[in-house]
Amino acid sequence: MAPPSGDNNVVVSSNLKLERLLSMKGGKDEASYANNSQAQAKHARSMLHLLKETLDGVELNLPDTPFTVADLGCSSGNNTIFIVNVIIEHITKRYEASGHSGVPEFSAFFADLPSNDFNTLFQLLPPLANQGLGSMEECLASTGHRSFFAAGVPGSFYRRLFPAKSIDVFYSAFSLHWLSQVPDSVLDKSSMAYNKGKIFIHGANKSAASAYRKQFQTDLAGFVKMRSREMKKGGSMFIALLGRTSEDPTDQGGAGLLFGTHFQDAWDDLVQEGLITSEKRDDFNIPVYAPSLQDFKEVVEANGSFSINKLEVFQGGSPLVVNQPDDAAEVGRALANSCRSVSGVLVDAHIGDKLGDELFLRVANRATNKAEEILEKLQFFHIVASLSLK
Repeated sequence: MAPPSGDNNVVVSSNLKLERLLSMKGGKDEASYANNSQAQAKHARSMLHLLKETLDGVELNLPDTPFTVADLGCSSGNNTIFIVNVIIEHITKRYEASGHSGVPEFSAFFADLPSNDFNTLFQLLPPLANQGLGSMEECLASTGHRSFFAAGVPGSFYRRLFPAKSIDVFYSAFSLHWLSQVPDSVLDKSSMAYNKGKIFIHGANKSAASAYRKQFQTDLAGFVKMRSREMKKGGSMFIALLGRTSEDPTDQGGAGLLFGTHFQDAWDDLVQEGLITSEKRDDFNIPVYAPSLQDFKEVVEANGSFSINKLEVFQGGSPLVVNQPDDAAEVGRALANSCRSVSGVLVDAHIGDKLGDELFLRVANRATNKAEEILEKLQFFHIVASLSLK
């Protein structure tokens, strides 16, 4: 669902409003997520050995019981299809090596918010292998086809999405740093946490950062609780999300450089040029929080349903898609497209698509002037977690 064009009265704060609006930019144009997620694909591939370690710990059921995978925060590009194939191929090899009499049928659920561009995702799915082949082994051997039944699941992963004890493997990458809402206190002028003059918490006051941290931990607690109910006994979960190496939550690392520098300055440009008011800028905050390992660990341990097999900070690299690093203008456009692919829907809902164009044009111009510095310093770190249901 696309946000209403030119709606200048939307304040994205409550979780219901955010849930209806938030999505990566759909379609296949220059600023779409599908065309700006190559870096995420590269980062996901660099973690495959960690994913396979998680899959090695999953309990295998009898082959007559379907094996079910769910990608939470699947978005609309090829990355989710690639990962589901990796998971199913690895589990298939485990079945074949274990001496089981066969291989189970596989189901994959692609879950994201209702505003996600599921249509683009479904168009990318290859056809199901010929059902007339009969056996799953023959389906798996059928090239150019998928070996799993597929379904889209619209809804917030901070609430229940699946029946109890129905999922063998949960996978979630580059999604859990998105909060269910901007903390109310951050937008409240009477609050100590009011994030005046800023659209992100990078470099913000400690009260604002504390509000974001509390919101993240509240959201993560809900996420873990729901998954503990939905996962089969012996199931596992692999999670990767933006993280930080600093203990200071006002230092958001790579996310801070993406949203808290040139993007922030471009909002200030719109204010100074009289295109929006300062109040309009201050009513917009990016609902992202890059946690520390401790932020994450505290929540999982407090829940008590999962064993932590692995929890580490993983250097992911740059989020930018740049073919010619020496071309400053391309670097500028890449930064603007990267910002727009993940935040453009919220921006357009807040100030309208025409002012959104003006905003990201200024992001590109500012980033062009700092291209060398951006390429050197813009690096993402991810928290990677492997969890098993106790």
